Amino acid sequence: MYKSSDKMCDLMAHEEEAIQIISRFGLNMGVGEQTIEQVCLAHHVHTPTFLAVVNYKLFRQRALPADIEIETLNRYLRHAHTYFLDFRLPRLRRALIEAVNPANPNSQIPMLILRCFDEFVAEIRTHIEHEDAGNYEEHEHDDQRITDKLTEIKNLIIKYYPADEAQASDDENQHIHVSYALIGVMSDLWHTERDFADHCAIEDEILRPALHAVQNRRKRMSIPETEELSEREKDVLVQVVKGLSNKEIADVLFISTHTVISHRKNIARKLNIHSTAGLTIYAIVNKLVDLDSL
Repeated sequence: MYKSSDKMCDLMAHEEEAIQIISRFGLNMGVGEQTIEQVCLAHHVHTPTFLAVVNYKLFRQRALPADIEIETLNRYLRHAHTYFLDFRLPRLRRALIEAVNPANPNSQIPMLILRCFDEFVAEIRTHIEHEDAGNYEEHEHDDQRITDKLTEIKNLIIKYYPADEAQASDDENQHIHVSYALIGVMSDLWHTERDFADHCAIEDEILRPALHAVQNRRKRMSIPETEELSEREKDVLVQVVKGLSNKEIADVLFISTHTVISHRKNIARKLNIHSTAGLTIYAIVNKLVDLDSL
């Protein structure tokens, strides 16, 4: 495992994936003999978070959630998103087009492989958009579906393309060029799969535990985290504060008494307020009612 006192140049020289990591933290080459901590401090990068990513990616060593600065980790993940969408995937698509450009112009296989790849990219784009919006929990099960699409692309090439297409050319040089291009694409596909799997693992094993730790600290500190009331719940709350019964509220709002009771339970749960006096204070403070109307 790497420590803050280790030289950054040693990390970069001995670990291939380290170059990718430092770029996503906004670090540069030309680190001289500086330690990891010195380089991180010079670039305003939280050192324990940097080491958490490095040691997890290289050794699968999980960091303590308390060691993670969420803002720094989010910045790392956003840079990774940019890398995937703006660099790796467009470059991989161009390489794929060159590799599956067959001698037979009437073949449908290249078009179908590209279609699968574009579906894969669309899945990643949607996944990343949700992450950028902070919806980590809602889409935590997308990862396997995305990697399954990438596996499908590899299998299409491995099982079907070479026999039907690469060997269809009578030009030996053309055949060799297609073979080398396919090998290069397969290597890129493997690297992309591992990189994306690591990216998702960092979210699952580092970011989510850190977020949960923050939420738990807030709960222990009794910091209220109330859910926002729906418009209909606000309507019900106003009538409750005015002193109407459940039946009267149902008549005013043209809903059933059962629905009123359900709304009142949701209001109490979301606000953690169960008394009419407490609900009245909430309604006044949040300008749902004014004192003159009570």
